[in-house]
Amino acid sequence: MAGAPKRQDTRKFFENLSGAGKCIAVLTSGGDAQGMNAAVRAVVRMGIYVGAKVYFIHEGYQGMVDGGDNIKEATWESVSSMLQVGGTVIGSARCKEFRTHEGRLKAAHNLVQRSITNLCVIGGDGSLTGANLFREEWSGLLTELQQQGLIDEEAAQKNSALHIVGMVGSIDNDFCGTDMTIGTDSALHRIIEVVDAIMTTAQRYLALVSALACGADWVFIPEMPPEDGWEDSMCQKLSESRSRGSRLNIIIVAEGAIDRQGQPITSDFLVVRCLGFDTRVTILGHVQRGGTPSAFDRILASRMGVEAVLALLEASANTPACVVSLVGNQAVRLPLMECVQMVKVQKAMDEKKFEEAVRLRGRYFSSGISRGCWNTWLGCICLRFFCIFRLFLSVSAALRHPQSSFNVAVLNVGAPAAGMNAAVRSAVRVGITEGHKMFAVNDGFEGFYKGQIKEIKWGDVGGWTGQGGSLLGTKRTLPGKHLDKIAEQIRIHNINALLVIGGFEAYVGLLELSAARDKYTELCVPMVMVPATVSNNIPGSDLSIGSDTALNAITDTCDRIKQSASGTKRRVFIIETMGGYCGYLATVGGLAAGADTVYIYEEAFDIRDLQANVEHLTQKMKTSIQRGLVLRNENCNENFTTDFIYQLYSEEGRGTFDCRKNILGHMQQGGAPSPFDRNFGTKVAAKAMQWITRTLKDSYKGGRVFANSEDTACLLGMRRRALVFQPVSQLRDETDFVHRIPKEQWWLKLRPLMKILAKYKTSYDVSDSGQLEHVTRFRAKESNTTATI
Repeated sequence: MAGAPKRQDTRKFFENLSGAGKCIAVLTSGGDAQGMNAAVRAVVRMGIYVGAKVYFIHEGYQGMVDGGDNIKEATWESVSSMLQVGGTVIGSARCKEFRTHEGRLKAAHNLVQRSITNLCVIGGDGSLTGANLFREEWSGLLTELQQQGLIDEEAAQKNSALHIVGMVGSIDNDFCGTDMTIGTDSALHRIIEVVDAIMTTAQRYLALVSALACGADWVFIPEMPPEDGWEDSMCQKLSESRSRGSRLNIIIVAEGAIDRQGQPITSDFLVVRCLGFDTRVTILGHVQRGGTPSAFDRILASRMGVEAVLALLEASANTPACVVSLVGNQAVRLPLMECVQMVKVQKAMDEKKFEEAVRLRGRYFSSGISRGCWNTWLGCICLRFFCIFRLFLSVSAALRHPQSSFNVAVLNVGAPAAGMNAAVRSAVRVGITEGHKMFAVNDGFEGFYKGQIKEIKWGDVGGWTGQGGSLLGTKRTLPGKHLDKIAEQIRIHNINALLVIGGFEAYVGLLELSAARDKYTELCVPMVMVPATVSNNIPGSDLSIGSDTALNAITDTCDRIKQSASGTKRRVFIIETMGGYCGYLATVGGLAAGADTVYIYEEAFDIRDLQANVEHLTQKMKTSIQRGLVLRNENCNENFTTDFIYQLYSEEGRGTFDCRKNILGHMQQGGAPSPFDRNFGTKVAAKAMQWITRTLKDSYKGGRVFANSEDTACLLGMRRRALVFQPVSQLRDETDFVHRIPKEQWWLKLRPLMKILAKYKTSYDVSDSGQLEHVTRFRAKESNTTATI
């Protein structure tokens, strides 16, 4: 009897896509943005990996028009050491000539001479629009070139179709269809560094997000002019703030800010007309474009570069030009002109349709999707930025708000993570605005059962956003052995809901509390957890507050370590990262830092793998690179310790390279939170508080709150494209409790990408790629328990 038919394997692998015979060119155009070099590097290495010829086009469209040495073939080694360099090393220039038909004809001739029919353009909407026009005219341009005798019929037929893939490089995050553009996160880093020191900044999207990140008192952006009479309202708010003891106010003015009559709002106008306080003005200007790219931008650009090459390999003559975008935590392809047509912000603003301008800015501006990591990578959190900011500005309204009679407690549990304080601040202020009385619990569950609980008010959390660690105090103590005392404290303080911000202990603690509801009716209150841990090891969420700051610490340190060997003989660095058994920090940090090898617990390895890695690195050292980087997760293997790997590489590399080792330790856990973690914490905590408010109202019956169903004890996590409230009881089966990690982890799909960029041959599943979507297709609707944002 015949056996059951085998299930068809529908997976698609990158190594089965051949670039043989194809020529790909990459250019950067428009204003430079940090992370562009990472995108160029990814395109070059992926193109070479699949057997294509890859060309640099120096100086953007100007180089394409001028031809000659501006168009050069790239090699694997020519993009070494680009990852950490800001700006664009292949140059970017405005080109009036390309805007003319004659200029585009010259450009087409230069490409055909090199058989380049695949073009990867990294720039803003103007650059991408120009690329699309070039593609549409391509056939006619070839006909003209043939008529002029510049190319023959064979060349015209061989190069008959031009394929265009775009990546958006812009610090302004002003392109519709992508949640984050390459360079935005790095610009936010520069702004926050300055704001933390001297407290003012400028630039539309950047102004709004940095206002949230640094806890500004007021923000002016072009897309949302203030209501008439804003001068009096602002001065009244600042006076109230000063009367409560605040000695510092932050006002952020974006470039191009206007009032409802279209009159400009400038820093000088504010100083002269509106403020009676001692005032200082700082204009950031091009500081926002400088510096090295952040970890997020490196990973975003690397992933987009890979996706761009995939799109070019799969393109047919009828495939429209596309742009690689970030949606939530996923790279997608969207029709380029659909995105461009959606970017009509300036027209809407000129017509004073300001609400329309905000909508056209896209989801990350009006809805708040986060990086991504992005790692893009990055993150899907759809609370309206501007609405959240206006909510935080409503101090007077909050103080006058009718009380809800609900008491909500906030606590941090587990190891400290940068961004925890921003989350607490957001929860407290949103809760007060919604009428709740907010209580702070010091030292986690341990402080809870000891009665370390007190009311926390609006002003108590002022200035918390940019501070690292946990100002509430946090411990790893679990509640299971102290349930009776915790129930008693809930009863004493009449706590009606719990918001727990923390790591794996917070997750386990919430499981213990919800499981004890049958025994303790006091625990029958809404409970929600917001993941906050550098290890990013919480089931039910792709990202955790604090992990981005840790990644930046790893990336910055790796950059400095590699730089320390600049000009010396060949050297390999063995670096140990944190994370327990979770290899997220090592893997994604390795991708951002350009590591040659990364060892993690989730991907088993033996002595043969170690030997192969040493031989691979030795060969690279002999031919090109001067510095090697090997990352090891702290618990990846109990026998192959950091010392063992260091000694192995030192011995086997003798005569070719020497070795140094570094254990990064708790520096990954400290420091000021990154812009991503500040905003992620702010938005997720605000969303959690809104869920608490809804659940309290639904659970309030007979003069008391009674919530004992599984969907009233939830974890709020970001999964792929959406933020989701998930009952913690349903996450049990997804959890490896012994090793404190989820059983399935999305970032493991990035490991083949990291290996390919390090010149390893590997299998890379790209089944999620390839489908061209439409700009509006991915907009999700919200439901109660599974709320996509």
